[in-house]
Amino acid sequence: MLKRRLALALPGLLAMPAIARAQDWVPTRPIVLVVPYPAGGPTDVLARMVAGEMAKDLGTAVVVENVAGGGGSIGSRRVATGPADGTSIMLASNQTHATNVSLLPDGGGYDPVRDFVPIAGLADLQHILVVRPDVPANSVPELLALAKARPGSLTCASTGQGSASHLTLELFRAKTGADMVHVPYRGSSPMLNDLLGGHVQASFATTPTVLTQVQTGKLRGLAVASPRRSPHLPELPTLAEAGVQGVEADAWFGLFAPAAVPAPALARLRALALAAMAREPVRARTTEVGMTVNVRDADAMGAFLKEDIARWAEVIRVANVKPE
Repeated sequence: MLKRRLALALPGLLAMPAIARAQDWVPTRPIVLVVPYPAGGPTDVLARMVAGEMAKDLGTAVVVENVAGGGGSIGSRRVATGPADGTSIMLASNQTHATNVSLLPDGGGYDPVRDFVPIAGLADLQHILVVRPDVPANSVPELLALAKARPGSLTCASTGQGSASHLTLELFRAKTGADMVHVPYRGSSPMLNDLLGGHVQASFATTPTVLTQVQTGKLRGLAVASPRRSPHLPELPTLAEAGVQGVEADAWFGLFAPAAVPAPALARLRALALAAMAREPVRARTTEVGMTVNVRDADAMGAFLKEDIARWAEVIRVANVKPE
């Protein structure tokens, strides 16, 4: 009986030192949180909020470093090949960790699954299907009917060849057969200017890009390409609610570390990230900058990542998408 009780207790006893080591882990130098995009904008706001909360809990500085370029691949490579001791982590995205592997030569020089481990998923950027007010479509079915009646006449802008907004369009076209002409731009500002100026008619744009224009009637929102309605535009249906299944295309952001980070450091980083995203000021500010809070623990993030890589690889293959 004594042996049986010891055997039942043994897993818990063995886990206790690991938990203690995780709580005791403190980095030997400041943690660098690499953001593989330029400073400013919702991405940077999210990273700096989480870094500040983690630093407060840890008692050690967490420094945000913007390492832009190569569609996020330059910063990603830096972290993948950098110190694997818990002091170098990154804010990853659907671009860096789900689509670059299929779009860039040699996947950008890193493997998002082999070279990284997830810390936590943090938030999403939803894509809103918008049209100009002069487009005679007040719903997704009406837009599809218009595209069918006028094949090749509707133009749909994106923030660039191979960007999330472009891939969302390609997924939409694959699921609906809509004959819409893709017009790529170099970023959201020129795309929005031409959309408002009447040079293009529609777009799958992120919430921060078009929120004000939809609220003021300068653009008409038709649906959200997301599993959930927008907290910013709750009156808009999801595409599934509008009759188009399988077009969930949120741009996501999460924290990742190099694959070889020791278990105690990784466990502490995961706990710190989840604690940061549980705080109401962080959640409120994340929503305020146009994002949707979507916290995933490491296991959920890892499983989702593999699904997302496979999903976008198929879209890119079928549409023969090539990066600029």
